[in-house]
Amino acid sequence: MIAPLILLAAGGTGGHVFPAEALASELADQGFRLGLVTDKRGQAYGGALGNLTTHHIQAGGIAGKSVPARIKSVLALAVGTWQAWRLLKKLRPEVVVGFGGYASVPTMIAATFMSVPTIIHEQNALLGRANRLLAGRVNTIATSFEKTHGLSESNKDKVQLTGMPVRAPIAAKAHAPYPKTEADSRLGILVLGGSQGATVLSEVIPVALAKLPDALKSRLEVTQQCREEDLNRVKAVYQSNGIHAYLASFIDDVPERMINAHLMISRAGSSSVSEALVVGRPSILVPYPYAADDHQTFNARAVDVAGAGWIMPQDTFNADALAARLDSLLGLPEVLEKTARCAADLGQADAAKRLADLVKKLTPSHERAGQ
Repeated sequence: MIAPLILLAAGGTGGHVFPAEALASELADQGFRLGLVTDKRGQAYGGALGNLTTHHIQAGGIAGKSVPARIKSVLALAVGTWQAWRLLKKLRPEVVVGFGGYASVPTMIAATFMSVPTIIHEQNALLGRANRLLAGRVNTIATSFEKTHGLSESNKDKVQLTGMPVRAPIAAKAHAPYPKTEADSRLGILVLGGSQGATVLSEVIPVALAKLPDALKSRLEVTQQCREEDLNRVKAVYQSNGIHAYLASFIDDVPERMINAHLMISRAGSSSVSEALVVGRPSILVPYPYAADDHQTFNARAVDVAGAGWIMPQDTFNADALAARLDSLLGLPEVLEKTARCAADLGQADAAKRLADLVKKLTPSHERAGQ
């Protein structure tokens, strides 16, 4: 018997790609056949997605573009939908799963036209524009946060909370013991900048840490992701203030660095937030203010309200304010430990399995097997 085929529609940033990769790994382990549909940007995926048969279609974003560019994008979406319809007719998948972003739109629209069972996964605490367009058409809406803004009342009965699927190396560190904090022990700080707007973190954080009392500075072990052009400047600040720091434009051992951290400081993208929660680490989140619909602020607020971290909007994120916050937090290990427990309670290490279970429930072959 041929295994059921599941098509994944994803593309664009890591926030869309990482959960698709996690689901692909989970479904492959369960014996499903898989395919990936993406746009021209999806050329060199690694991991589980890199092993899939990949189909490229046209797509185009509309938000924030000029009228001529919007017209061009609408035409690309129309062509992409036709391409996706032909592809689905040929492949006959049992379920199609979309992960947001305009690259997923043509495939998901084609699937709904053909009455193929569909799921969309929303990574953020605010429903993205692509998923808002698709929400009324699909069978199931999987969410990462208990409260997802932007959902209409008519679609709320479709919602299933799965959490945000994270990469396997991160999931393996779920609920790792929080590092001990004693009077003279090291204090690990992990700074993840994200792909956009990381320069403000490089400008503010080193200066803020330099303002801390000497007794505190001597205990710091900082790991910081910086843009290539910021590395030398940031390194000079740390060295001149006697702060031990490891700096890199790309950190390839994030899971290990994360479990050794007492505190994270990062943007509030879905991947960074979810990974901190799964591992159970408190975080100071600085939402990227120019993210689409300011969705990072919704993510950071959800974490803040749950007691799993703290939001610091970029317009108030300065060296003095951050130094005051860090001086207080690093001197209160019981607060950090409590926040770490809240983070772990909010994280969903089994999100990929939960999402895979939703996929299985929608597969016609699964329904027949249950009869």
